[in-house]
Amino acid sequence: MTYIQHYSSPLGGILLAADDIGLTGLWFDGAKYFGDDLPDERVERETPILTEAKRWLDVYFAGNEPDFTPPLHPVGSAFRQSVWELLLQIPYGQTVTYGELARQFAEKQGLSRMSAQAVGGAVGHNKISLIIPCHRVVGTNGSLTGYAGGIDKKLKLLELERADMQSFFVP
Repeated sequence: MTYIQHYSSPLGGILLAADDIGLTGLWFDGAKYFGDDLPDERVERETPILTEAKRWLDVYFAGNEPDFTPPLHPVGSAFRQSVWELLLQIPYGQTVTYGELARQFAEKQGLSRMSAQAVGGAVGHNKISLIIPCHRVVGTNGSLTGYAGGIDKKLKLLELERADMQSFFVP
């Protein structure tokens, strides 16, 4: 069964989804892939996993780095799962480029190289945004591109985390 809850953030509404294992989705209202793959059969109900996710969001939007991660259950291919694992390793307030992520992926998989575009596709289909921090990935030239929640939100999230924004720009 899928359970959902709504969360009101300073950047707008957020829809949370979870099953009995962990959080399966976190989308800003109106995001590019909003509710992607959310089953028709779902119940709006508070669960321990959703309570923990909302507590994480409370800490995060208060401008603090959460010192815990709610249970996660991201659903996707093995490739996407591996990329999302790399996203979880990006420190709060730090950024990496799509190219750096591709190099990390290739190294982890024992490959000579990996396409930054392929990695970018996996980053873009992350259904648990914020907690799996896809907003911390930027273009090689400092371009703030590729955030399904919207570039304006990506910018505000990085500012909230007090990331060094000097070399970034909005295309």
